[in-house]
Amino acid sequence: MAVSEEPTEISTKPGVSRRTVLGAAGVGIAAGIAGGAALGATVSGRGDGGASSDQIVGFRGDRQAGIVTEAQDRLHFAAFDVITDSREALVDMLKKWTVAAERFTRGEETEDGGALELGDYHPPTDTGEALGLKPAHLTLTIGFGPGLFGPSMVDPARKDRFGIANRKPAALADLPIFAKEKIEPGRSYGDICIQACADDPQVAVHAIRNLARIGVGVVSVRWSQLGFGRTSATTRGQDTPRNMFGFKDGTANIRAEDTDTLDKWVWVADSDNPPAAQWMTGGTYLVARRIRMDIEPWDRANLLEQENIVGRLKGSGAPLGKEGEFDDPDFQITSYGAPIIPATAHVRLAHPDANNGAQILRRGYNFTDGSDGFGHLDAGLFFIAFNRDTFKQFVPMQHQLSRKDAMTEYLIPNGSAVFAVPPGLKPGEYWGQHLFEG
Repeated sequence: MAVSEEPTEISTKPGVSRRTVLGAAGVGIAAGIAGGAALGATVSGRGDGGASSDQIVGFRGDRQAGIVTEAQDRLHFAAFDVITDSREALVDMLKKWTVAAERFTRGEETEDGGALELGDYHPPTDTGEALGLKPAHLTLTIGFGPGLFGPSMVDPARKDRFGIANRKPAALADLPIFAKEKIEPGRSYGDICIQACADDPQVAVHAIRNLARIGVGVVSVRWSQLGFGRTSATTRGQDTPRNMFGFKDGTANIRAEDTDTLDKWVWVADSDNPPAAQWMTGGTYLVARRIRMDIEPWDRANLLEQENIVGRLKGSGAPLGKEGEFDDPDFQITSYGAPIIPATAHVRLAHPDANNGAQILRRGYNFTDGSDGFGHLDAGLFFIAFNRDTFKQFVPMQHQLSRKDAMTEYLIPNGSAVFAVPPGLKPGEYWGQHLFEG
């Protein structure tokens, strides 16, 4: 087929990018050369041929995704301060966030054509770094911090800016300071959190970046953390990963299939809150902790010492005195009168038997953030856990670990936060709707 040499007319319609029109013209010529073959997929942020359905995690449901969802390999976690006193502005932002977040989980832009097709003289409404990428099992999970409701660790004199103080859940409060911590306010607390998990780090970063962009003037990023290499399994089909100390981590974690255990230790029940806070029924509480690991001294400890500190074999992950990773620890086994699993071992002190039966759902990630300026790696564990009542589960456990666990010699917790994570969304609902409209 002959290619027409007739000049292509360039549209001068306001808001239409000449770059877009020229690109379309080029595609048309290419199609003519190909004898009228079908055009390929247009740029939509969903990758070649559109989003792959097997990489999309449903955004709506009884529970928020990103809690019992099979843990992905990458994380971008962000905590925001709300910088407005306008309830209307905050609710409007949450509505916009919900629309954008649902699109991101499908592998779409903030809006159709938002990165490239709004014209040369308009700022793009999507930053564009996820164009051509698959959804990568992206999940976005929102939580609300104590400061959103009034006084908090950050501002003890803060007023009830949004008229929701009476709707604060009973178990939502800033964590206490534990022994041997060095908590930095700039890495802690926050009014709202967003946990973005994905199999592609750029997909997770894109989501957080664009939500922050949408929230300009309403929220500002207080702190954020990138993570890699999940440190727990959340389904029975996942292998147990390893942490930065080289040990398998999260062997005894609650799994998505353990529904009775989840109901008991993770999901908030009607009876947990007064009527005004029933919006949290079916939700959970998120504990976030940035725990720097003292890598260099740990690496100089011999293998026997490391295994005694953890209470497991480094290779197989089996409890000391047992053979299989998933064997139950036996704290009664002794050797020459001493317990095989030392009294100060992490496994012993974190076990439900030592914590009135309490369990938590872990969903943490490794991190490496360069060096500290003194030749030491700034690396460790970004600990994330979900529980039904933080002050009956996580806090007592952490008090015990911080005082007795031999591992604390190699840990420097420097970030801390807790958030109320509401249940999932029904069709047409937005993040926080039952908090602000219930």
